[in-house]
Amino acid sequence: MMKLLKIGSKGNILIGTMAILIVSFIILAIFIISSLYLVDSENIESISNDNFKYIIEDYDKNIESKLHESIEDTSQKVVMSRFPIQDSEDTIKKELNKKLDSQNREFNEKYGITIESDVLSVETTDSPFIIKTNVQINAEKDGEKFSSILTGKASIEGLKDPLPFTKCGFSLTFFYIGDRIQYGTSLTEYLALHGAVDAGQGYIGASSPLTIKKCPFDPYTHHGDGLTLKKCLDDGYFHESADGSCYLCRLEGKGTCPHYGLEVFIVTLPNPEIQMSTSAPDHVIFKDSYPGLAYEVWPTQRLFLDSSHRQKYGLI
Repeated sequence: MMKLLKIGSKGNILIGTMAILIVSFIILAIFIISSLYLVDSENIESISNDNFKYIIEDYDKNIESKLHESIEDTSQKVVMSRFPIQDSEDTIKKELNKKLDSQNREFNEKYGITIESDVLSVETTDSPFIIKTNVQINAEKDGEKFSSILTGKASIEGLKDPLPFTKCGFSLTFFYIGDRIQYGTSLTEYLALHGAVDAGQGYIGASSPLTIKKCPFDPYTHHGDGLTLKKCLDDGYFHESADGSCYLCRLEGKGTCPHYGLEVFIVTLPNPEIQMSTSAPDHVIFKDSYPGLAYEVWPTQRLFLDSSHRQKYGLI
């Protein structure tokens, strides 16, 4: 009995020790959680100060415009040089960091606030017409502090489409006027260079929109109604496409990409002798390369379209 009692005592000691460790762990976890909550509470309390909150809100709103300016500056460099950039996300991040650094100095002079910022990411979204950024900021004013990751979103509508410039921009016949890119014989040269010599003849004198504009005719099957397709082409609208390249990849000269992207029709002039060529969506011409049949939109407008795109736009 004494032996059994001795073993039981050791068991009780072991159980007691484990209980103390568990209780200690729980107390430590509560302390850590409380500390984290205190930090969050301090941030909330700081941001609830009217003056401090106003400054942070003003800064937050400006991220959108600074992102848009950074994308536009990057796009303009591609358009002017005709060369794609290697890493559009990193390039825009650097542009945005420079603009935010300048803004940080401006806010310090204007409000007496110290702000440190770092652009963490520039990325696509569920909409190919929107690009977003995440920015880490640490701010301090008169002993009050705020630290958070702010998200800004910018529309690409109104920006130039850089992709055609990276593909055909060095041709002597390539130019833009108004809101249209005029390819001259540059697409014929491009398609011939990529093994589609005969197809290229159908794109002499072709054109496409210069600036990004979101097509309002949704669902896209409405393009088959009346003169909707003609209006879409006249106004130069871009469409959402799982096969087309996103704006960030267009800056890199990519005709297609893994992101949810854009497609736009490259319109050509009617020629009764040519009834088949590469299909007109730009991702097909600049990357995918499959044929389409002639579709007369208007006496001065023609598209080459494959069956899947005819169906997508209600033209069957």
